[in-house]
Amino acid sequence: MAADARPGDLPPVPEPLPHPVVDNHCHLDIGRGGEPWDPRAAIDAAAGVGVRRIVQIGCDLPGARWAVAAAAEHPELVAGVALHPNEAPRLAAAGLLDEALAEIERLAQAHDGVRAVGETGLDHFRTGEDGRAVQVESFAWHVDLAKRLGKTLVIHDRDAHQDVLDVLDAEGTPERWVMHCFSGDADFARACLDRGAHLSFAGTVTFKNAAPLRDALRVTPRDRLLVETDAPYLTPHPHRGRTNASYLVPLTMRLMAAERGDDLGDLCAAVDANTEIAFGGTW
Repeated sequence: MAADARPGDLPPVPEPLPHPVVDNHCHLDIGRGGEPWDPRAAIDAAAGVGVRRIVQIGCDLPGARWAVAAAAEHPELVAGVALHPNEAPRLAAAGLLDEALAEIERLAQAHDGVRAVGETGLDHFRTGEDGRAVQVESFAWHVDLAKRLGKTLVIHDRDAHQDVLDVLDAEGTPERWVMHCFSGDADFARACLDRGAHLSFAGTVTFKNAAPLRDALRVTPRDRLLVETDAPYLTPHPHRGRTNASYLVPLTMRLMAAERGDDLGDLCAAVDANTEIAFGGTW
């Protein structure tokens, strides 16, 4: 794909934000129904609407290698590396989990642009009972790695709220950790906040059926809020179902400000500062 090309199902460009923010969770290496958008073009499109920095997440070995290389090449990016909770049982069944975890540990130390261990966590939606013990083992290993290396822990939680908290309580949380694509209600938000989390809201918060998620958004203190795309997935309303990209963050930010009754510029400035704290400083 040419550097200026873009997939055909990308939505129109929204109005720029009044203050820059960071897309703290993105998968630039993944296409949706075709080849991924050229990284340089995707980064430039995001910058054009005020999303000037991106956290590129790798959640299997090829993705983790790609994230580390991309963060070294593009100054707008930092990387997170891990084995996704649905990846761990597959690798364990093939007898490859220990080898894969060892490579994740090497990649996490590749250069200073690798800021995060993640996304790791638990997923009870795609992995059944037979794979959950391995998920817990892998999650606990990643928690320990984040603490040993002083990296930010990025957590994937799908239909596993209490079990995620149980692992964190057993292992102890690192200094910095992010609940990626927060999916709980206000009570779960408070439980995560009590343990020191930053809560990251994706395009799902704009969905019409997401009232409990918006309740969680409203109870989250301004200094713990982050925003993300999880691109190419979770495209915000009114473009749900189309390909997501970092340049669509303004749609989610505007909904977040409106729901909370915050000035958009003030909230953007807070989210930008929060992301630097959550991921260990500026880049």
